[in-house]
Amino acid sequence: MFILTTIEDLVQLKPSVLNQNPEKTVKDAINEKYSNKIIYNVGLCICMWDLLGASDGMIGHGTGLVNVNVEFRLLVFRPFRGEILSGKIKHSDSEGITMDLSFTSEIIIPASNLFPNSTFSLAEGVWVWRTDDGTELFLDKGEPALFRVESEIWEDQQPGVVRRGEDGKVVFERGSAWRVVGSMALPGLGPTLWWAEQDEEEGEGEDQGLLEGEGEDEEMIED
Repeated sequence: MFILTTIEDLVQLKPSVLNQNPEKTVKDAINEKYSNKIIYNVGLCICMWDLLGASDGMIGHGTGLVNVNVEFRLLVFRPFRGEILSGKIKHSDSEGITMDLSFTSEIIIPASNLFPNSTFSLAEGVWVWRTDDGTELFLDKGEPALFRVESEIWEDQQPGVVRRGEDGKVVFERGSAWRVVGSMALPGLGPTLWWAEQDEEEGEGEDQGLLEGEGEDEEMIED
């Protein structure tokens, strides 16, 4: 789910921080520039992991900013395909479900990736899965759930990139630079409450079977 990636870059330090600890000021500048940012084809940057090296600072003409060449490692969120992740259901609509991982909500579960016989209830605003025996199971908002990572959607955010809709017209609103596409169409996926209740029912059935077996043994002994 999390990876380390090495980056070389130039960071600029303000004159007001030059009297502070040099290593701390460099780390703060890196975190300010990268934390909670998405790097194209890399992932969502969480924070700096460690500083590998830094050059001597060079003061820029006219600005007073100190330019420092740095090499560092970033902690990046980039789940791999097939990985099982846990989150909470944030939003549901006719197109699918949005998941929340507390630090990002760029997780979508398309309607096609839900269990068969799942329908969206307009009245409840949630998806409902009707099982083979007719039981209705709800994917309620805020419910903890498991999902499987299937793919990623990347969108280049460079100013020169033109986005077009399905009708071919230019779309001026920029979407998310990166989203994870997941699924809940396998046994054990979806709200964890579903499977916890099933395990409890199976456990009660096994306990009942053991008790009945004990009674039969006792009768045989008495005979």
